[in-house]
Amino acid sequence: MQRREALKLAALTASALALQRPTAAATIAHPIIDAHIHLFDPSRPGGVPWPEKDDKVLYKPALPERYMAISAPYGVVGAIAIEASPLASDNDWLLKIAANSPFVVGVVGDLVPATPSYLSELERLHADPLFLGFRYGNLWDRDLSVDLLKPGFIDGVKALAQAELVLESANPDPKLIRAILNVTGKVPDLRFVVDHLPNGVLPSEQAARDEYWTNLRELARNPRVFVKLSEIPVLASGKLVTDAQFYKGPLDAIWDVFGEDHILFGSDWPNSDHVAPYADTLAIVRGYISGKSAAAREKYYWKNSISAYKWRRRSPDQPAS
Repeated sequence: MQRREALKLAALTASALALQRPTAAATIAHPIIDAHIHLFDPSRPGGVPWPEKDDKVLYKPALPERYMAISAPYGVVGAIAIEASPLASDNDWLLKIAANSPFVVGVVGDLVPATPSYLSELERLHADPLFLGFRYGNLWDRDLSVDLLKPGFIDGVKALAQAELVLESANPDPKLIRAILNVTGKVPDLRFVVDHLPNGVLPSEQAARDEYWTNLRELARNPRVFVKLSEIPVLASGKLVTDAQFYKGPLDAIWDVFGEDHILFGSDWPNSDHVAPYADTLAIVRGYISGKSAAAREKYYWKNSISAYKWRRRSPDQPAS
């Protein structure tokens, strides 16, 4: 889950605007649900499969209390915890952490369709209202484009859709986008969330690039497909890019394809700390979204996450549809 040093969508444009960190007093216009954070605790018995011990930025407990202290001053009132482990037992660990923190409105876990225990585990986890679905993509040595062809895999995804839970991807590239289009075509009633699309790997060859955008436009025709503007901040020559115009073109390209009803906010905390502190990550996001209408900003910050995940409010300060 290492961050790349270059945005794959576009080059810098000419204008430069200074990054302004948000202040607590200026951030309460819209409540925010952060639809992509990771929770883990390297100090627990047995450790964790990620992050690595030599990761000096991440290798420390990332738990709700720490995230709340960082994010709450900026109007963040809740978050969705996304799996950070391929261990089956960590679904329960993550749900237990979430149960003890009303700030966490839901959990996206880790399951593998077509494995012997999949259907029973799906049924068991679905009994917990905080379990929103699971993630499957370019991580944990998995390949959705290959695995979807395995006997029972699509049937497993159909069971997920019948349970009205969500499937989420990870670390997009053209091959994964093609696979997502294949899966959503085979399971038309499935809700699907594509994460980290701004950091997607684009092919350099024009025909392949054209196919990539054609596939994204086809995905956008599906009202059950959503995308996260997550993993946005970029390093260039080891420094955070603070030019607002650097981000505008690439993000506009995604926004123009999927529209304001299908795009949602995710910080990727604490993985984002490899590139920028939380305040800077949010400042870059706000610098972009401030150009949208009030209705679009509200959809982006929280309303669309309800449509995508069907999470339920757990504390009075969290918004409700």
